[in-house]
Amino acid sequence: MKVSFLACLIFLLVACSPTKNKIVETQVPEEFTFASRSIAIPPIKKPKNIILMIGDGMGLTQITAGMYSNGNKIELENFPIVGLHKSYSFDNLVTDSASGATAFACGVKTYNGAIGVNPDTSAVKTILEEAEEKNYVTGMVATSTIVHATPASFIAHQKQRKMYEEIAADFLKTDIDFFLGGGKKYFDRRETDYRNLYEELRENGYFVSDYFQEDLKDIEIDNTKKFAYLTSDDDPLPVAQGRDYLPLASKKAVQFLDSQDDKPFFLMIEGSQIDWGGHANNSDYIVTEMLDFNAAIANVLEFAEADGETLVIVTADHETGGYSINPGSTMDSLITEFTTDYHTAVMIPVFAYGPGSELFSGIYENTAIYNKMRKAYGWE
Repeated sequence: MKVSFLACLIFLLVACSPTKNKIVETQVPEEFTFASRSIAIPPIKKPKNIILMIGDGMGLTQITAGMYSNGNKIELENFPIVGLHKSYSFDNLVTDSASGATAFACGVKTYNGAIGVNPDTSAVKTILEEAEEKNYVTGMVATSTIVHATPASFIAHQKQRKMYEEIAADFLKTDIDFFLGGGKKYFDRRETDYRNLYEELRENGYFVSDYFQEDLKDIEIDNTKKFAYLTSDDDPLPVAQGRDYLPLASKKAVQFLDSQDDKPFFLMIEGSQIDWGGHANNSDYIVTEMLDFNAAIANVLEFAEADGETLVIVTADHETGGYSINPGSTMDSLITEFTTDYHTAVMIPVFAYGPGSELFSGIYENTAIYNKMRKAYGWE
């Protein structure tokens, strides 16, 4: 039988044309059938615990400088999953720490300076607050004041990041189990009211102390009480000037949270002053803070490897300084430059280890880190 060219052409056009007004939904089946056998898709293993580690201002160059200055090795090499997040805020391509941390904590893009609120200044529940509601244990550790933008965004709801005394008061509105950082004066010598938050915390069942009373390494933590420790009156010192608590505090925080009646936990740890080195355009400052953060990562990974039920995520809110390593550099002598004393808009690496880490590969919005943590926990 002969078929005309025109008939063939009409057949092909009909066969290949899209179907109008028809929506085709693609779903991932629970199993694929291949030839004569079925291949089941294993579910993603859910972590019991999540530890989110934020190197404030830590872009890829900060990581690289720390690695080269540490004998060409860094703990982040032990993370099997690497992704990138888009750090921009609601109102600016260049985010700040408040908006960036609120994206992680609440899953919303908001304006620069916002603490746990959306663009219309309405409070948005944080992942730490949600964990508390679900009877998880929670904690935060920072090398800034504990009321600084990043830790504040996980526990407070204020329209501006510099509302430090209001942020400190928000700590009394949660049952956070462990927190450690600077900023003592915002708790016990307040200017906007006559409250003594030290005493209020004690009344709420906390052990409360500070660097001026006893050193962290000398404290035997009572696991039957919630724990609050202030490391300085205002901002803590840089590590190069003697601050040494981040690796120890990270270990103590994990041990404390893990000891609470076998409950799941959420912990945020911030290496805050990598950012401050970028603002100062000081490469040595960046490197020493990176290596301090690296030591904290090592302690957390040691726990996660032994535990087997803990997801560890390491990322940054943004890059600071437009930091570069230039020609002529060697591993023993870096030649560095900066393009700004503020933040930049480059994408930020995300490293993940442990059950649920598969969720963190690829390129995504900074708000997706919140959603991925909730999905890993099995909350959605």
